[in-house]
Amino acid sequence: MNYNETLDYLYRQAPEYQRVGHSAYKEGLDNSLALDEIFDHPHRKFKTIHVGGTNGKGSVSNLLAAILQQSGYKVGLYTSPHLIDFRERIRINGEMIDRDYVTDFVEKYKEQFEPVMPSFFELTMEMAFLYFAEQQVDVAVVEVGLGGRLDSTNIISPDLSIVTNIGLDHIKYLGDTLPKIAVEKAGIIKKYTPVVIGEIGDIEVSQVFIDKAKSVEAPIIFAELFMNNFVAEKADNKLIYKSDNFPNLRGELIGPAQENNARTVLTAVEILTELNYTIPKDAVYKGFENVVEITGLMGRWQVLNSSPKVICDIAHNSHGIRYLAERLESEDFKTLHFIFGMANDKDTDSVMKLLPQSASYYFTRASVERALDEKILAVRAADYWLKGDTYPNVSEAVKAAIKNADKDDLIFIGGSSFIVADALPLFL
Repeated sequence: MNYNETLDYLYRQAPEYQRVGHSAYKEGLDNSLALDEIFDHPHRKFKTIHVGGTNGKGSVSNLLAAILQQSGYKVGLYTSPHLIDFRERIRINGEMIDRDYVTDFVEKYKEQFEPVMPSFFELTMEMAFLYFAEQQVDVAVVEVGLGGRLDSTNIISPDLSIVTNIGLDHIKYLGDTLPKIAVEKAGIIKKYTPVVIGEIGDIEVSQVFIDKAKSVEAPIIFAELFMNNFVAEKADNKLIYKSDNFPNLRGELIGPAQENNARTVLTAVEILTELNYTIPKDAVYKGFENVVEITGLMGRWQVLNSSPKVICDIAHNSHGIRYLAERLESEDFKTLHFIFGMANDKDTDSVMKLLPQSASYYFTRASVERALDEKILAVRAADYWLKGDTYPNVSEAVKAAIKNADKDDLIFIGGSSFIVADALPLFL
């Protein structure tokens, strides 16, 4: 099989949850443990840092990877979903996994892993761990896929666990209240292993983390309390962070909630230093200011065009959209053109009530099975006074928005990571 045939095989043999939804979801760690046995536990051959939470996992993971790389470590980075190329999920020092490795992995091991009937995520995670081990990385930053307690990645024994925040998302699998979701996310907290909590949230949520950490004797650090002298200011299209140990730290990521992500990362850096990681201050400054170039991160308040200004962001649930709406209010524009689509298993009502009513909407659907029909989306949006036209795909919506927009207008693309994924190739 060539590379494209191999990807077709992977999607067919082990469907990807992000694209097809519930039919691809497999709960529990049995498959992951079975695969790990087949490959002789490759994740034990390098250090790991585990990053979970509802939103911000990708930004935090990429920032940490960039900082560690600038500190001289050989760094593996495992994230999901990908936006353009499957290989975005598996990187070493910013370089995507080689296509030949993906093809060779399937050809060499499929007779061994097929009887396990793994999910796409379980199989690609094990591919990543084996690749990191063979390439002899020093440390891998591993992003949780869905939840935490029963997520495939929860077979690792990390040096540090991080939970960015808790919001309502994936309620079908994780629970319909914030404390229930927190219980699932807290499942990555390991015995004696320090855990950083990015946002305290409400009292019930924070108590879930405190109780879990206490039960396994894990030191727990709340970033908002640990970095109590932390300030973020916007200047020259950058965010400038000021704290006791890192004054005037320039952040390249300026999208929704990046202040919270930055505070979480800086707290993690302090804890990793206590764990004998060597992280020079200069590495932190370089990592924050150049994370996109260092790791290849995309889709976080990414500017795709200047006139008219076009921005995309992968925020896709009410927790993320709330920050997104606030961020849009700070932008200068005459008219906001909003290219909008969602997955069919998301809570559309909780998202739509947060969106600006004054925008001109371009309701569309992404090229995945999970995409919500654009006409259904438009009908639901009308209940929240969101008005616009429907388009059968992202390309048509983008063409229409560019045609209608003046140079002083803003075109925003979002609502789903899949909408962003379809839009990026039109600009890059």
